Amino acid sequence: MEREVKTLVVIPTYNEIESLPTALDRVREHVPEADILVVDDGSPDGTGDYADTRADEDSHIHVLHRSEKNGLGPAYLAGFSWALAAGYELIVEMDADGSHRAEDLALLIQRAEMADEPDLVIGSRWVSGGATEGWDAKRVALSKAGNLYINAMLGLRVKDATAGFRVFRASILRRMDLGQVEALGYGFQVNMTKLVDEVGGRIVEMPITFLEREAGQSKLSGGIFTEELSLVTRWGVAKRSSQLLDAAKVAGSRLRAARDKRRRAAAGYQQQRPSASSRQKRS
Repeated sequence: MEREVKTLVVIPTYNEIESLPTALDRVREHVPEADILVVDDGSPDGTGDYADTRADEDSHIHVLHRSEKNGLGPAYLAGFSWALAAGYELIVEMDADGSHRAEDLALLIQRAEMADEPDLVIGSRWVSGGATEGWDAKRVALSKAGNLYINAMLGLRVKDATAGFRVFRASILRRMDLGQVEALGYGFQVNMTKLVDEVGGRIVEMPITFLEREAGQSKLSGGIFTEELSLVTRWGVAKRSSQLLDAAKVAGSRLRAARDKRRRAAAGYQQQRPSASSRQKRS
């Protein structure tokens, strides 16, 4: 019998009282062996209280209450810390709003459990087989263009670096310096993908169908996109500067090696060349 991999689904919430009941029901239905951690940022609509009630009724559900709403990134990082301390092996990011399908979650977890043990499995809208429902052509084009820009700047070779439906292996989170995470909003997903890549983690993408929010109010804003664009640009410039500096160091090293080689060759020639007095004696 195969050993069951200890898995935690982290669901951050703020005013998701309309969406959370369905999200919890669907996860419990499709991935009954997984535990769930609701990370609530002090929702005034009673989301945290509802999560507590569900946790009292179901030992697979846990709740982490945070006193302030300071972004998606800090909420997930708090969830990661909780998961690592509790000894989970796979840690899932999943939205509460119904955008991420629980039937896709089961497939992502299955992929993470495969023998090649990828460090990060991304539920991708833009790989073959991926899709969105409820998006107009402009929104699709904007997301794809954003991912092209991210890859051009950071060299990630990931089609959906902004995706928020993903499975991390706990070992990769321990290898990363999570204190380097800068993004508070949805740029957090790009930030985490970048850090996984920088420590040599193996990233794979699986197709999912992303649904438009079923209930509640979207947290997306213009400021979130501005933050993401600004951070990606800064990271990309820093990466290119580092690459240029490394290239300059390599070129300088090669020039010095070539110069030293010429000097050694010249010194050897001088040593082998007969002196004027020895030439006179031979004559």
